Amino acid sequence: MRDPVWTLRRGGFTPLPPERQGGTPSRFTLWGIVNVTPDSFFDGGRHETCAEALAHAVKLLADGARILDLGGASSRPGAADVPAEEEARRVLPLVRELAGRRGEDPGIPAETLLSVDTWRASVAEAALDAGADIINDISGCAWEPRLREIVSSFRPGYVLMHCLPGTTPGTMQRDPRYANVVDEVARFFESSMAALVRAGLPEENIILDPGIGFGKTAAHNASLLAGMERFQALGRPVLLGVSQKSLFGTLLGLETGERGEATSVCTALLAARGVSHHRVHDVAAARRALVLAEHFTPWRN
Repeated sequence: MRDPVWTLRRGGFTPLPPERQGGTPSRFTLWGIVNVTPDSFFDGGRHETCAEALAHAVKLLADGARILDLGGASSRPGAADVPAEEEARRVLPLVRELAGRRGEDPGIPAETLLSVDTWRASVAEAALDAGADIINDISGCAWEPRLREIVSSFRPGYVLMHCLPGTTPGTMQRDPRYANVVDEVARFFESSMAALVRAGLPEENIILDPGIGFGKTAAHNASLLAGMERFQALGRPVLLGVSQKSLFGTLLGLETGERGEATSVCTALLAARGVSHHRVHDVAAARRALVLAEHFTPWRN
């Protein structure tokens, strides 16, 4: 079965040859994380200025990223709320800089796609106006319903992520419970996609993220990863976001900063099962994992 094509408002999202995405095999897409924040769980404070973030973004592209996922407010469990104005102040200059240099700067290829990690309608609207291609929303439009209107109007790529309903980053890890986490996340995807399509966002613009670590225990996360085929059967691409996650701390006793190898192993294992989109901090390591998955898996076309 061929992978579904993910269409973006600026044209078709199509595979690129490895030489045009830093050696990443064509069937895969790497999302490089660029956090312009002081408090993100892994890289908070490392790229706070626009110049630092821009330099990091160029490095991620050289390492094999096709998409840059830009964040101006930490969404880690327990994170403090950041006003929309502050989030916009952090992330919008970077969006404008990257969008303006795309195709003009040799370090920022024309095919680079810009994703903004936000659940706020006003930030999403401003980011899309500034040149972003994708909105990566951890809330599924639940926290600010006007966001559904924004993405339906602009028709960008949209990451529909599952987060435990009725929670926020500050509360999502307080004793999360599910009767069957795989079934509940799958039903969430089905109902949320239907609502987005009714609002005017084409289904082909949607990519699914089961939200590893967002209102889930380590056991919930493991079940979701083991049941990934259930989400792929919904006909949309799946985005895997396990980079440096606490899951590896619970299962392997690894501290933050020691989870790179586990991230790469997980990336290769899920890639071999057909997951084509991977959101990571260390793009070079993920690219190596995907090259191995590409060579060692008996792919069926």
